[in-house]
Amino acid sequence: MHCPVCKSKETKVVDSRVTTDGMAIRRRRECISCTYRFSTVEEVELLDLTVVKTDGRRESYSREKMKEGIRQSLVKRPYTQEKFNRLIQMIERDLQKKKKRELTSKQVGEVVMKQLKKFDKVAYIRFASIYRAFDDVDTFESEIKSLSRRKKSSK
Repeated sequence: MHCPVCKSKETKVVDSRVTTDGMAIRRRRECISCTYRFSTVEEVELLDLTVVKTDGRRESYSREKMKEGIRQSLVKRPYTQEKFNRLIQMIERDLQKKKKRELTSKQVGEVVMKQLKKFDKVAYIRFASIYRAFDDVDTFESEIKSLSRRKKSSK
């Protein structure tokens, strides 16, 4: 790990803590050269996952591509970067639980929607309207009504 101040390669870990959700480790580091202290976060990364598109093409899983799609659904919605990162971790955890090297884009989208529904209902509707290609207002209304029914039944 390079020091962000003096760019030295010599740093030491002063403290390590697992995040509350157990999905990452926060490390406090100190540069041996200039004694500057900084934090790093180590998290699980999905490797060797291929996404099979609806037209049959195969692409390597891209965390950035998924994050960008979710960010678009969260435009002008209140959330913190920490909560957003936790959302991404939960989605990737669910993808890993499937224990498959290949997933269809539909399977990935369903996992995203499941977690997004818990995270922010408005963002979920935005994402679902594009992902499920709502054809008309009736389909849109139907999805909103199903969210309202679930909310009332959970109270």
